[in-house]
Amino acid sequence: MFLFIVKGIIIGLLVSAPMGPIGMLTIQRTLLRGRWHGFATGIGAMLSDLVYATLIMMTVGKVSHFIEDNRVPFLWISSIILIGFGFLVYRTNPIKDWASNVLPMQTRYIKDFATSFVLTFSNVSIIFVFLTLYTQMSFNPVREGTTQIIIAISTIALGALIWWFVVTSIVSKMRKHFNRRGLILLNRIVGTIFMIIGVAGLILNHY
Repeated sequence: MFLFIVKGIIIGLLVSAPMGPIGMLTIQRTLLRGRWHGFATGIGAMLSDLVYATLIMMTVGKVSHFIEDNRVPFLWISSIILIGFGFLVYRTNPIKDWASNVLPMQTRYIKDFATSFVLTFSNVSIIFVFLTLYTQMSFNPVREGTTQIIIAISTIALGALIWWFVVTSIVSKMRKHFNRRGLILLNRIVGTIFMIIGVAGLILNHY
């Protein structure tokens, strides 16, 4: 059970960590409006990701026998996709499209949440990220029953919340000394982690 919980938290962290448009939006709002506006933005992204996480989880559960029977090909495909995704994250320059305009200071938290949810939900490519992570980590809670599904969803949400809480806290405390180029290093670290998981999957296929 402990390993299962850890896997869920790791999935939540890895899905949230790449500094794409939503990550940049969260940081911008934290810098310009305050920590809790940034965190509200992160929660919107987390709930959107959770919808996709649940849908993919149920889909994987329904075809679990097919996946188990073809586990090696699925691992190869998911490993290659994960390596490719990690490489793209590694090469992405998160400050390239950094908006220089000042965002309105007065806004409601619900608006921050809603806009983030809609923007994140429009990114359907997250489906492939969840699918590959589930396959790589042998994460199939549907096979174990309702309790495991609830735990899986909760731990993925926890991992994402931890990420956004930590990011907004650090950015808020370092507002006066914030170096946006540090985001490039962050993306490279996250991208490397994805590639390592993918390479590990390829290696394990030989054993």
